This record gives sequence, structure tokens and C-alpha cells, in this order.
Amino acid sequence: MKNWIKHISLLFLVTFMGIKANAQMGVYDTLRVEAYITPEGDTIGQSWLPTVEVKSIQTTKWKNYWRDWTRLRNAVYVTYPYAKTASKVISEVNAQLANVSDEKLRRKIIKAREAELKRDFADKVTNLSVYQGRVLMKLINRETGNNCYEIIKEFKGGFNAGFWQAVAYVFSSSLKQQYDPKGDDREIEKIVQELQKLYGYKG
Repeated sequence: MKNWIKHISLLFLVTFMGIKANAQMGVYDTLRVEAYITPEGDTIGQSWLPTVEVKSIQTTKWKNYWRDWTRLRNAVYVTYPYAKTASKVISEVNAQLANVSDEKLRRKIIKAREAELKRDFADKVTNLSVYQGRVLMKLINRETGNNCYEIIKEFKGGFNAGFWQAVAYVFSSSLKQQYDPKGDDREIEKIVQELQKLYGYKG
């Protein structure tokens, strides 16, 4: 019995060693493996897969979605800098008016800043489309915490606010629209965050 076990063990060893010896002599004994070194200094193997091109016919639903999304993205990219400027100017004007009680002096300060804004931005803003104007009003609300109606009413009076609200209504819009980053304006919010990362805007 013991001799039988020895013969089987010897046969196993010879067979195993023979396979191992043949493997070491093969052309695939050494495989070239490309490696990637991580920033932490670790080395991991990597390989390249062939490029696969996937084509599909886009449905009308998705075609319309991407068309609308591209239009919105372009509008946000164009108008967001204006909204940031408006927020900055409003903060500065409020700081200037904080200790001014004289109504005449307050109007003088507001008119001076208004003239400055017209000089720098009138041509650019008047060239915006109606759609871009709606997006701008949303973004001003986002940046200032107040809608455009409230801002105009505070600085220019209720009559002016009412007039421009009527004008906005003619174009199927409203100065009183609110910014809803988790609801209707979630796509705008995503694009704004993208802009902030790309150009270093502070939230």
C-alpha cells in the first residue's frame, strides 16, 4: 500500500515538474505588461482596449431635449456675468445708502450708478434675446435674493416697477419670477455650478 502511494506521488511530481519545465521554456514565459504609476506612487497594470464606435438614431424626444438644453446653457453662459455684476452693484449701492436719509442725495447716488451701468452694459444687455432676458432675471434673483420687480421698486419706485412689469408681461414674462434651484430651475443651477468651477466664480 505504501509503495503504491509512493508511485502515485512520484508520478504526480514528475508530471507537474514536466509541465512547469515546458512552461518556462515557452515563448510566453515573459509577458510585457504596461503599468500606470498613481500619484501616490503605486504601480498598477493597465491595458488598452480597441476603440469601439457606437451609433444610434436619436429619437425626437432626446433631440428636442438636447436642443433646449444647449439653448439654455448658452443663455446662462452669456447672462451669468451680468447677474454677478448686478449683485455686486446692488450690494455697493446698499452700502452707500445705508447711512443716507436725505432723499435727494439717495436719488443722486442711484442715478450715478445707473449711468455707470448704462455706459458699461446698455448695448450688451439690449442685444439679449427675450429668452436670454428671462434667464438673466432668474439669475439676478439667484445672486441677489430679490426678484427684479423688488429691485426696481426699491431703487426706482413702484411706478417704474409696475411699468416694466407690464412690459415684461407683453413678452410673456414677469419681473416677479423666483429662482427655484431644486425645481423648475435645476438645469440652470447645474450650468451655473459648471460655470463657477470653470471660471472660478464664487457662489
